Amino acid sequence: MVLDRLFKKTDKDEHQYLVGLDIGTEYIKALIAEIKDDDIEIIGVGRAQQNLGDMHQGAIADIAGVVTNCEAALTEAEDKAGVQAKRVIIGIAGELVKGVTNTIRYRRPQPDKPLDVAEMEFIIEKVQERAQGKAQAQIALETGNEDVEVKLVNSALVSIHIDGYKVSNPIGFQGRDVAVQIYTAFAPMVHIGALEKVADELALELIAVAAEPFAVSRSVLGTDANSNFTAILIDCGGGTTDIAVVNDGGVEGTKMFGIGGRSFTRMIATDLDLGYKEAEKLKVNTDNGYIKPTLKRKLDEAIDKTLEVWLSGVELALGDFDSVDHLPNRILLCGGGASLQQLVDALANQPWYKELPFTKKPTIQHIKPSDVIGITDTTGDITDHTFITVMGLLRVGYDTMVSNQDAHGLMDKVNRLLKI
Repeated sequence: MVLDRLFKKTDKDEHQYLVGLDIGTEYIKALIAEIKDDDIEIIGVGRAQQNLGDMHQGAIADIAGVVTNCEAALTEAEDKAGVQAKRVIIGIAGELVKGVTNTIRYRRPQPDKPLDVAEMEFIIEKVQERAQGKAQAQIALETGNEDVEVKLVNSALVSIHIDGYKVSNPIGFQGRDVAVQIYTAFAPMVHIGALEKVADELALELIAVAAEPFAVSRSVLGTDANSNFTAILIDCGGGTTDIAVVNDGGVEGTKMFGIGGRSFTRMIATDLDLGYKEAEKLKVNTDNGYIKPTLKRKLDEAIDKTLEVWLSGVELALGDFDSVDHLPNRILLCGGGASLQQLVDALANQPWYKELPFTKKPTIQHIKPSDVIGITDTTGDITDHTFITVMGLLRVGYDTMVSNQDAHGLMDKVNRLLKI
C-alpha cells in the first residue's frame, strides 16, 4: 500500500499540502489540507479503526499494526483529495507526556538597555532548561527509570511582564525585572521514536510532533496573539483523557490520565459478560429504545462505575493546577469518548467540581468544527467534535511551517526560539 501511495501523482506543488495524523487508541484520523496564504483548507479526510493491541493508554504498542492502519486512513484521505502530501504533523498523547507552564523571573543587569533578541533567547533557554529538568524528574519517578530521556515537543509563550507591566512584544522595552511564562510539553524519547518510525514507514516527512491537548488549544486559539479565550478543554479519546487549561489565550498547562472510551467498554464487557465488540456496540447504542429494560439497567450501572472513576480523574487533574487563582467556568469537550451522553450529563450535573477553585458551576459543551479558527473543511465530512484534535494538529503544523521560513522581524525571531 505504501508503494501505491508513493506512485500517486499530483499536478500541484506538494509544498502546498500538509497531513494531520491523529494516532488515537480507537481510531486513526488523517486530514490532508491545502495551504492558501493564511488559510488552511481541508481537502481530504480518512479514518481507520485500530486493533485492541495496537495502542496502550495513548502510546504506540505495535508499530507495524499502527502503520497498516495509518496507510488505510491516508489512502482514504488521498483518494478524496486527489493529491498526496509529503509533510506530516503527528499528535502524541499518554500519561507520560508532561505539559506545564513555568515562570522565570530575570533581574536585568542593565535596566536602561532596551531588550533585544539575544537577551530574550537567554531567558527562554533558561525557562526551557528548568522545565525539562522538572519533566525528566517526574517521568523518571513515574516509570522507575532514572535514565529516561525526554524531549521538548511543544513550547509557547504565555505572558511577559516587565516591572509588573504586561507586554505582548518585549523587544525594545527597558526595565529591571522580566517575568516570562512559557508553556512547555515534554515526552519520553521512546514514544517520539515510535512516531518517527511510523512517519518513516509511511514515507512522510515528519515536520513536528505535538502534544494533543496543546493541539486542541491551538485549534480554538488560532493566530490572534491578543486572544482572551478562556476555557478548560477536555479531549476524551479511546485510551486517555487529555486536559488543557487556557486563560486569556495562554496555555496554563496540560494534564493526561489513562481513562478513556475503552475503559467504559471494558467495564460493560466485564459486568455483562460480553466480548469487547459486543460491549462497544452496546455502549454506542446506549440510548437506543430497543434495548430491554433489564439490560439497560445493567448497562447504565457499568457506565456509572467507570464514570465515577473518570470524574475523579478529571478532579485530580484539575486539582494539580495549583498555580491558578481560579479555574475557567467553561468546559469544552472533544474526542470520541465525549460522544457518550452520560459523560456529558455527569460533568454538567454531578458535584465533582465543588472542591476545586471554580467561581461558579461550569458550563459544558462540545467543540464544533465551526469553532476551529482559520481552518475550513471543503469536504463536508467533518461534522462533529471527534475531528477537533486532528484539526488542531494541522494548526500546529502550519505554525511550524511558518516559523521555519525566514524571519523578518525581531519578534519573529523570538517566536522561532519557541518552535520545535
